[in-house]
Amino acid sequence: MQNISGKRVAFLATDGFEQVELTKPVEAVREAGGIAEIISLDANDIQGMNHDEKGDTFSVDHVVAKVKADDFDALVLPGGVQNPDSLRMDADAVQFVRDFFTQQKPVAAICHGPWLLVEANVVKDREITSFPSIKTDILNAGGRWVDKEVVIDAGMITSRNPDDIPAFCDALLDAVNKGTFARQSA
Repeated sequence: MQNISGKRVAFLATDGFEQVELTKPVEAVREAGGIAEIISLDANDIQGMNHDEKGDTFSVDHVVAKVKADDFDALVLPGGVQNPDSLRMDADAVQFVRDFFTQQKPVAAICHGPWLLVEANVVKDREITSFPSIKTDILNAGGRWVDKEVVIDAGMITSRNPDDIPAFCDALLDAVNKGTFARQSA
């Protein structure tokens, strides 16, 4: 198991996130000694989803407009359809994502989470995977979409769906442990 003791990992999410795509990576970060913090559009609790049914609600640690990428070692973008679609409409959320790339810090996105990477304009010339329904969006943004369990491209980690979570979490912890990525840029 990786040891990321004291490393802070931001989880950017809002209502409609796929619950397991948040809870399992949060659990992995905490079990490895890291600090997992939920960032959202406002301070209200956020609603998780189990596919198309409501799941649990989760407390928000920070509002995205009031935090900076400087404060964290990595970023995780859970999927779900509503979650990234809402986040990509918020300028602060998009800039928060872009700042992790500018600072060459690991960014991990799963399922529909890469929609936010498209909006942040960071997928061009990168190999990336996602839930198949957003493949065209990734290709149109200049990304090279592949159908793999986990794809790592210079600090950008992507996976397709909840079945990929074990590999996704392993790649996330490894990236947090290693730190920055020289080739990663906004």
